[in-house]
Amino acid sequence: MTVEEVSFHSRGLALAGTLKLPARPRPVPAVVQGPGWLGLRGAKLYEPYHQALLAAGIAVLVFDYRGFGGSAGDASYLDPMAQVEDWRAANSFLETRPEIDSQRIGAFGSGGTGGGNAVCVAALDSRVKAVVSQVPIADGREWLRRMRREHEWLDFLQQVEDDRRQRAATGESRLVSVREEIMVPTPERRTTTVKADVDGRVPTDVQLASAEAIMAYRPLDLVDRIAPRALMLICVEKDATTPEDHAAALYERAGSPKRLVIQTGTTHYAAYADYRDLVSPLIVEWFQRYLDVGEVIVREDDASAVTLRLSRPASSETSAIA
Repeated sequence: MTVEEVSFHSRGLALAGTLKLPARPRPVPAVVQGPGWLGLRGAKLYEPYHQALLAAGIAVLVFDYRGFGGSAGDASYLDPMAQVEDWRAANSFLETRPEIDSQRIGAFGSGGTGGGNAVCVAALDSRVKAVVSQVPIADGREWLRRMRREHEWLDFLQQVEDDRRQRAATGESRLVSVREEIMVPTPERRTTTVKADVDGRVPTDVQLASAEAIMAYRPLDLVDRIAPRALMLICVEKDATTPEDHAAALYERAGSPKRLVIQTGTTHYAAYADYRDLVSPLIVEWFQRYLDVGEVIVREDDASAVTLRLSRPASSETSAIA
């Protein structure tokens, strides 16, 4: 395996990435990962997934969104769809790398907007041939609403409306705590240490205008564009942070091939450790199955077209999982 710190550009902003290449003949398939909600590319949480993909001969590019980590940009404005634009730039960067087979690019996103962004980028970018979306957001407005009691939600909406008027009059948005006033943390989030290596290195205050961007964010409206490319969704039963019905709604609206994995008897943050050894092989198998493919397009005189997909044989280790 080789690891290279790389840089590429999105709308003129220099973004920082880490490209991990497996030790196998090249060019190789690759999976791009955009971090999850308030995540960074170097998070320890992602390492086991990367190691599993690399062991299967799949390269990994993980990058920091604009304004985060080593990437340029305004850290005070958090817009998931701008992050999707950054992700598409990462796909374009991979096309410039001779080590990568640009016809076999996948997307892996984990954690709220990370999972939702993977859905959006695949829907908008046909270069993505397979997707794994873990604990995703399907509807940003509904996600923020579920964190609040009714009077808190109405008060929040009023604050957002007042801020919109303030921006129009002064050009400035009020700064608020991203962990307390945008996303309301669950008791588990207040006590978990699973993201301790990242928490002190991400923005603490963001513009309240970010709430409008999140409320306009609806991967659910895009997910049906992914088929006939492959989508696997992973959720946690009774998840208080990213409700499982977000993943279920995405699954119901998506076309085939698709898969829904539900982790039971655990919680949003504990699931990463509790189910890693079971879920990681499923992720690897999904990408191997749908990235190692060829296509034959058959056209008839009546202008109809049929696409036949041929999966390359999986390894014996992978076949045991399928």
